[in-house]
Amino acid sequence: MRLNLPNSLTLVRLVAAPMVAFVFILLPRPFADWVALLLFMSAAFTDYVDGVLARAWKQETKFGAMLDPIADKAMVVIALTVVLALYGVTISAGSLSLNPVFLIPIIVILLREIFVSGLREFLGANASKLKVTKLAKWKTTVQMFAIGLLFCWGLFAHYLWALTIGMDAALIDGIMAGEVEDEFNLRWILFGYQWSELLGIALLWLSAALTAITGIDYFRKARPYLTEPE
Repeated sequence: MRLNLPNSLTLVRLVAAPMVAFVFILLPRPFADWVALLLFMSAAFTDYVDGVLARAWKQETKFGAMLDPIADKAMVVIALTVVLALYGVTISAGSLSLNPVFLIPIIVILLREIFVSGLREFLGANASKLKVTKLAKWKTTVQMFAIGLLFCWGLFAHYLWALTIGMDAALIDGIMAGEVEDEFNLRWILFGYQWSELLGIALLWLSAALTAITGIDYFRKARPYLTEPE
């Protein structure tokens, strides 16, 4: 095993993955949201950088090829679990409910990751037949953007709540209409809140669709190795 800079970046990404969840235990909000967002976006950036460096410097290794998809899956799976816990779970009057807007795409993504990992483990030496496709890379990119936007949405929601709590409804309407000076940048915060929510959820569903498509594609490629000999 050779530890070079690209592999070191992948290791950093693997270590950062659980920290995205732990910060919500260790830190109060919104500091936890800021740290989780910075950790996640930094890890997503290293995902791009380590691949570019490995190819440019001809430092592609078996260890890196093994570790890179594990780090990617750990980051996405843990971050999605955090997203579901933050925005998909509601406790009201002692009862717990799950928001299908978040629950359904996240289940699709997690199911596919488990399914493809199981396929690769079963195929063993033939797992090389399930090479990462361009569509699968796009799937990961869309997932990263979706999660990043949803973390931003949580931050905007916090600051929007902090600014408007106790504020008179007429004053809020006046600020939004431009009739009252917007000294708190309320309009920009509301704009960020609305669009980060809209784009984050839209990209989450798009990533779920791409995830399902790539999962079906991997299964199709694995089928010849799953049939019984006649």
